[in-house]
Amino acid sequence: MAELENTKPFKLFFVVGEESGDQLGAEVIKSLRALLGDRLQVCGVGGERMAKLGVNSIFPLQEIAVMGVTAVLERLPTIIKRVYQSVDAVVAEQPDLLLIIDSPDFTHNVAKRVRKKAPHIPIVDYVSPSVWAWRPGRAKKMTFYVDQVLALLPFEPEMHKRLGGPPCAYVGHPLIERLSDLRPAAGERAELGAGKKQLVVLPGSRGSEVTRLLEPFGKTIELVCAQDPDVDVIIPAVPHQEARIRDGVKSWAIQPRIVTGEAEKFAAFRAANAALAASGTVTLELAIAGVPMTVAYKLDWFFRRLNQINKIIKFVSVNSMVLPNLVLGDSSIPEFLEDEATPEALSASVLALLQDSPERRAQLNAFSQIDERMRLPAGESQAGEAARVILETAGVVI
Repeated sequence: MAELENTKPFKLFFVVGEESGDQLGAEVIKSLRALLGDRLQVCGVGGERMAKLGVNSIFPLQEIAVMGVTAVLERLPTIIKRVYQSVDAVVAEQPDLLLIIDSPDFTHNVAKRVRKKAPHIPIVDYVSPSVWAWRPGRAKKMTFYVDQVLALLPFEPEMHKRLGGPPCAYVGHPLIERLSDLRPAAGERAELGAGKKQLVVLPGSRGSEVTRLLEPFGKTIELVCAQDPDVDVIIPAVPHQEARIRDGVKSWAIQPRIVTGEAEKFAAFRAANAALAASGTVTLELAIAGVPMTVAYKLDWFFRRLNQINKIIKFVSVNSMVLPNLVLGDSSIPEFLEDEATPEALSASVLALLQDSPERRAQLNAFSQIDERMRLPAGESQAGEAARVILETAGVVI
């Protein structure tokens, strides 16, 4: 790609699909402004954080920031309309680069159409889809409409290379810059045997996850507390699932304490001795916090039915669904998938983690390596590294 003169304005068009993308986009804008100053021009689709930094979103982010099959189907006409509106806006603006952030069901549909209408516009995908877990064939298909992927997980560049995907660079995960929020200060986490053991339970952030896991998790906690009554149970609930969780735990034999908000969640992690969690980003948070965990996952009805119909479909291209296992190249964190996630199996695993067992020590030893695996070069910030690769892809010379 042709290099841009170091005095020419740099126009960056953003397309994000939810709040987490808005957070990443805002930090990238700050880093790019530090490098380019007034040369940087921003436009596109964003949320409140990006709006404060000059992105006048072409439509409200809330219109497309939906999760779950039912919610998506209800909004489908609006979502489709916004895809085409976004494509038209990109083509009209003729930016120096299109940056799509996460939410692949929306952002990739925009990118595909932009590539057909304006193939000269470089496209960078910030946050790789989970091609290592679901639909690995997506990686190769991305090469037709994505020039560069910015990965949050250190194993993803090699995974894209193996699957024939586009160039992929590890730019760090936002969590690596929040160690003080996740790791306990002196006295915050009691040693085993010094007071009540603290067990955090995390049934997921999506309604479908919560619905599938609350019942087996409740029975698991009942079995755990029957054998070890010296346990306090805490559920850090995401705000939009709080009502569902409170209603779901009414039938539990052991009533947990429910807290909400990120600050309360991280405080619970800093105090926790062990965790029972749904598979997802929260497992990486727990690993960074040094909390041994048992992980469960149940497919939603669509993927479960599809897998029953056609057993040859391979959804998973790695040997674990647990992010810390993948980051560390380790298998110390036990995972229970589908029919394996019984209360009996889960409770046995959790009980082992609530004592000074080989299973607990193995996880703690593995966690001691996580900083080294996720660290960026000295002096680099996560957003700063993302900004550097974005400019390099666009051919911008500083």
